[in-house]
Amino acid sequence: MALTGPKSGSAHHSHSRVRKIFVATFLLVGATLILWAFVFEPASLRTATYELPVPGWPRQCSGLRIAVLADLHIGSPFNGPGKLDRVVRATNEAQSDLVLLTGDYVIQKVLGGTFVPPETIAATLRQLSPRLGSWAVLGNHDWWLDGGRVRRALESAGIRVLEDSSVRVDSGACSFWLVGIGDLWEGRHDVRRALGLVTDQAPIIAFTHNPDLFPDMPARVNLTVAGHTHGGQVRVPFLGRPIVPSRFGERYAVGHIVEDGRHLFVSSGIGTSILPVRFLVPPEVAVLTLRAPTGD
Repeated sequence: MALTGPKSGSAHHSHSRVRKIFVATFLLVGATLILWAFVFEPASLRTATYELPVPGWPRQCSGLRIAVLADLHIGSPFNGPGKLDRVVRATNEAQSDLVLLTGDYVIQKVLGGTFVPPETIAATLRQLSPRLGSWAVLGNHDWWLDGGRVRRALESAGIRVLEDSSVRVDSGACSFWLVGIGDLWEGRHDVRRALGLVTDQAPIIAFTHNPDLFPDMPARVNLTVAGHTHGGQVRVPFLGRPIVPSRFGERYAVGHIVEDGRHLFVSSGIGTSILPVRFLVPPEVAVLTLRAPTGD
């Protein structure tokens, strides 16, 4: 019996040490994940490139490069004017032919955020230098602030705002229509009116804030571009994206989506909304290269 006491005490000490190591490891991993989700990833920025074969896209336009800047939300945590400078530099370095800004430039009620006036944001966006210009639509947050004010700020910076409107873009032998559709929640989003301004058979790129408009896009539109979802801001491995602001759930959450031969691209965007968190959904400048499908 005298020999069992020390052995039992040694085992108890070993188990206690294992528990302490487990708890310390758990706390360290938890703290790391919190720092990553609330600091490092929201503060990060990547340039993500995508090759998109688009049905009906003409060979003379193959290789057209489009930079998509979605959901800037300048003023959200770790996403202030300095971050916008980085976004503009990264976009210019990508040497895209045109830039599409898909709305939500400002913030409202983001935890830990600081409001930045749209005039300040537009002054930095003025530095964008795509060959075929910068084009914009408004998002729900822009309308919640003051859609007219945001529009005036952008247009004063040389960025043309297309709300339910179309413009023909010509570049050498390449011609296409750019169609801007108003926000689903707060804009008129009159798809028929905007497409009614298209006067010939040149291909169409439509862009809007909310991808939930995609089912309303006719086959005549070669590609639709949108933002709004932020890619859900959080992606849990094997479980998906717990919150996506869409009536379709994860269906239009992010990336290149093809349905019934129609093509949609949704960017995960730059800033954050409501909660200042991103996890496995990094902020991105999305650069699309449009290709004529093989055999066309």
